[in-house]
Amino acid sequence: MNPIDRKFKELKKLKRKAFIAFITGGDPTLAATKELILNFQDRGVDLIEIGIPFSDPIADGPTIQAASERALKNKTTLHSIIKTVSSVKNRVKVPLVFMTYYNPVFNYGLERFVKDSKNAGISGVIIPDMPYEESSDLLKAARGKNFAVIFLAAPTSTKERLTRICKLSKGFIYFVSLTGVTGTRRDLPEDLVANVRKIKNLTHKPVCVGFGVTTPEQAKRIKRIADGVIVGSAIVKLVGKKDLKNVYSFIKKLERAIHEN
Repeated sequence: MNPIDRKFKELKKLKRKAFIAFITGGDPTLAATKELILNFQDRGVDLIEIGIPFSDPIADGPTIQAASERALKNKTTLHSIIKTVSSVKNRVKVPLVFMTYYNPVFNYGLERFVKDSKNAGISGVIIPDMPYEESSDLLKAARGKNFAVIFLAAPTSTKERLTRICKLSKGFIYFVSLTGVTGTRRDLPEDLVANVRKIKNLTHKPVCVGFGVTTPEQAKRIKRIADGVIVGSAIVKLVGKKDLKNVYSFIKKLERAIHEN
């Protein structure tokens, strides 16, 4: 069983929702990435998404773009992130997932990417700019390797698209709560409940909500309707200030909001 499936099974038994945290690999340094992974795990994060920095991050808002730029300035590459993750894999007990644009994966080589990521302790990948129509090569490379390719669903996705996404996605379905780029938002979209319900009517796979989740209060509201809450920009913003004490205190607040009944 893939570690992502195992984690959701475990959470279901505990009647808990998943707390998924995003960080940009190499921001501010690769050593910090290691520290963040281990500390997030210790503070109750259920799954960690590691973003691969890319020079043209079309789905990302200013916070994650800035994090990507900082990481690229430090000469961070997909290869160096894989190496970094591999160095802590024996200490990591939660599933790790890469979030990356297709270009770095394509340049690295699809089969090599799946093999090296898996060997480093990565359980799957999310590629925001890869629609399912263009996913057959990666799905083929991942087939039989116990490596999840996780697809994104959007508020604008038709029922036909959602059905296909639900069928193909492994691990969970990543529901993008709003149209536009990542970033912090003051309010949750009004149609969020209806949109999540629409997907849950099509699949038994977990549905997790990300993009724009900013506060513990918002996380608490999302956990009532979804199987997992994904927090990215709000965490990355604090990491960018190099104030780890504040980062860990925020993680703890989110963890309580998501896990406490």
